[in-house]
Amino acid sequence: MRRLPVYLLLDTSGSMTGEPIEAVKNGVQMMISSLRQNPQAIETAYLSVITFDTTAQQIIPLTDLASFQMIDIKASGVTAFGEALKLTAAKIETEVAKTTTEQKGDWKPLVFIMTDGVPTDHWESGLAEFKKVKTAFTVACAAGGGADTNVLKQITDTVVSLENADSSSIGKFFQWVTASIGVTSTKIEDLGREFTNVKELPPPPSELNIVV
Repeated sequence: MRRLPVYLLLDTSGSMTGEPIEAVKNGVQMMISSLRQNPQAIETAYLSVITFDTTAQQIIPLTDLASFQMIDIKASGVTAFGEALKLTAAKIETEVAKTTTEQKGDWKPLVFIMTDGVPTDHWESGLAEFKKVKTAFTVACAAGGGADTNVLKQITDTVVSLENADSSSIGKFFQWVTASIGVTSTKIEDLGREFTNVKELPPPPSELNIVV
């Protein structure tokens, strides 16, 4: 079976303390519950969570939705964003099955990034590693006024911003991510083709501003 790998890169630096980190945890739980109701998503989507603060770590490897168990995350430290990109590239290389002459590999992964701050490491080297891996698309979300959309625009053309990193806004972002994963899994199940056009995603809610 060809899996649809989904990587969530979540900023867990100190500035996310309080309402933002709680909203992220709630958002992930809501997303899992919703995707489990979607017959195509539960067949196809596999989810991994990578957090980044002073270091980056993959707290959940690529896991099917039925088995997925979110673990508690805390906010502390600075923003090792480049390390997170490098780690994501390494995990895509090792976890995502490649197409060979004998078999079809997994679908190209979807990557969703959420950060409320600016990188505190040499993020450009991480970006270089990330650019080498083939993804269907990457969506980056700048949560609140402290995030640098210029950095995010160098990673992907699809950048959205939230005016506030509060529970309502972050919740809306996760609802949109959920809908995007659902639509993608339905399309690849029904049409059997790679899905690489971000324009085919559901339109984001009004709380999400598209950064152009």
